[in-house]
Amino acid sequence: MLSDTVALLRDLIAFPTVSEVSNLDMIAYLAHVLESHGARVDIFHDEIGHKANLFATIGPEVDGGIVLSGHSDVVPVAEQDWASDPFELIEHDGHLYGRGTCDMKGFIAAATAMAPIFAEQVRDRPLHFAFTYDEEVGCFGAQALVDSLKAKGIRPGVAIIGEPTSMRIIEGHKGCYEYTTHFSGLAGHGSAPDRGVNAVEYAARYINRLLALKDALRDRAPSDSRFDPPWTTINTGSVKGGVAHNVIASNASIEWEMRPVQASDASFVKDDLRQYCRDVLLPAMQSICPDANIVTEVIGEVDGLEPAEMNEAKAILMELTGANGAELVPFGTEAGIFQQYGMSAVVCGPGSIDQAHKPDEYVSLDQLQQCLDMLGRLGSKLAA
Repeated sequence: MLSDTVALLRDLIAFPTVSEVSNLDMIAYLAHVLESHGARVDIFHDEIGHKANLFATIGPEVDGGIVLSGHSDVVPVAEQDWASDPFELIEHDGHLYGRGTCDMKGFIAAATAMAPIFAEQVRDRPLHFAFTYDEEVGCFGAQALVDSLKAKGIRPGVAIIGEPTSMRIIEGHKGCYEYTTHFSGLAGHGSAPDRGVNAVEYAARYINRLLALKDALRDRAPSDSRFDPPWTTINTGSVKGGVAHNVIASNASIEWEMRPVQASDASFVKDDLRQYCRDVLLPAMQSICPDANIVTEVIGEVDGLEPAEMNEAKAILMELTGANGAELVPFGTEAGIFQQYGMSAVVCGPGSIDQAHKPDEYVSLDQLQQCLDMLGRLGSKLAA
């Protein structure tokens, strides 16, 4: 089975599915392989038909199935110094090199290679394959996939997201919410500040509010939080605006993010900022210029994976791997999106996150074998 997995991975690496290009060829390839082993395959295209999610099922059409999930897109290789062609799989000293080998086509290859085994074993509980687009730029594919599953009335019970964790079980990670807030004011001469609306100054007041919320979130940290740091964080990444020293700035923008440890913190921050703009900033701006405005652009809102006391996915993976516990990680995944849909979810896959996004990315043969062993035990469990 390892040789079949490597052969599949070789083919997958040859699809240069960086986020700015289409993934349709890779999805069609995976659909063909899965269908050849009896899987029922649905392909859900994005709004312009440029990309697609794949959702395939082996076993009965009932609720409560187990999802094996991976994203098809990879990060760019531009301006990275690779020792070989990043889209050609190179095997050397027990390692498989290529863009996406660990993040996360290695898991996709292992899961797909197991399809003929699953087809023989799965009986009462369905096994699903979920391969998504645009994880690297905001998890847009997973969010669209959940909408597609809702529309079709498909309700899986467990999700295993095969991000590179060195086959450790991960039961939690923070969310990642990214925004750009735009301020439009009224330009004028710097010598008459009361005749204009200085967008940069209002942006500064908004940043001060972000700083106040940043402090308030420390007090909202759950008493049992295992995250580092244990509270939701806010970071102001950049501020842009204005044209010259003596011109009242008519436009400004702030790029900022928060990483919630719990969904309620995200609501707390967004509700506070919405009220602050509505009741304080906008009335002051519009008293001088009725067209002045504040608009927050959502770049991406990726739910965190919140550790749950009752987590079937964690229990299954502990049984399959022999692990006696689960961990948290600082990086984000699609797991929280599946959790919000009602599934228990964990992250567990071959390869190390330390190799992801770097030149000469690799996954070891040993890690792929460990993944295959875990999937093999899953198949046996579903046959019981």
